[in-house]
Amino acid sequence: MKGGRSRIRLVVVAAMLATLAASIVASTVSASRVAAGNGLMDPTTLVVGMDLEFKPQMYLQNGKPAGYDVVLLNMLAKQLGVKLKIQNLAFDGLIPGLQAKKFDMVSVGLSYRPERAKVISFSRAYVPYAQILAARTSDTTPSTIPAWNNSSKTITSLQGSTAEQLVQKTFPKANSKSFPDQNSAFLEVSTGRADGIVVENYLLAQFNKSNGNKLKQVGFAKPLHVEYGSYAVQKGNTTLVKELNAFICKIQANGELAKAYQQTEGAALPPMPAC
Repeated sequence: MKGGRSRIRLVVVAAMLATLAASIVASTVSASRVAAGNGLMDPTTLVVGMDLEFKPQMYLQNGKPAGYDVVLLNMLAKQLGVKLKIQNLAFDGLIPGLQAKKFDMVSVGLSYRPERAKVISFSRAYVPYAQILAARTSDTTPSTIPAWNNSSKTITSLQGSTAEQLVQKTFPKANSKSFPDQNSAFLEVSTGRADGIVVENYLLAQFNKSNGNKLKQVGFAKPLHVEYGSYAVQKGNTTLVKELNAFICKIQANGELAKAYQQTEGAALPPMPAC
């Protein structure tokens, strides 16, 4: 009996040691995979540079980061299995900070520009900026470009913006009226002093939320213009770019991107580039 119990104890101990060894090997492999494969300066922490001044895309709510970009970054950190650390600083300091390796990536919806691509690398698009035409809810003008490209129409926009250029290009016969602040351009339409406004779709949603849905999006077949914002990473960090691209395609395919956009921006997600 003693010999039998000894053999049983030996078998149990051996099994425990084997399980422990397997666990150590698995954790070591997992750690080495993270260290070698996620492209982060510290493989356990995702450090992101942001300018938290652009509600509803990114802003401070009760002193904490909030908005569309922040929701996505929390999802990204969870997928990578790392902690998220956000560094909030002025927009002009973000690209220099990335070059100086103060953070792994920048999340402010940067549009691709050749001059920027010389010093940083871009992911695929994760946020759309769709320019649309909005009018009063009672407006009965047909939803066609020719109907709005008319000398009887006055269309507002933000001064010096892409929207102002679109008014002049798309509706050259209409009266273009730009304002130094977005709210004035909205109010000109909602009070009947202008017929329409060219603006980003999510800004229309924010205005309507605060002003009783006074305006509606004119039902053109597609937005007047769509530009996209991407994540920026340190130049040549292809490993992190691949991680970001895979993440974006995943949440785009399973609907989480559209859900996050609707919940934070208050509008339907505009068309995104196919993965």
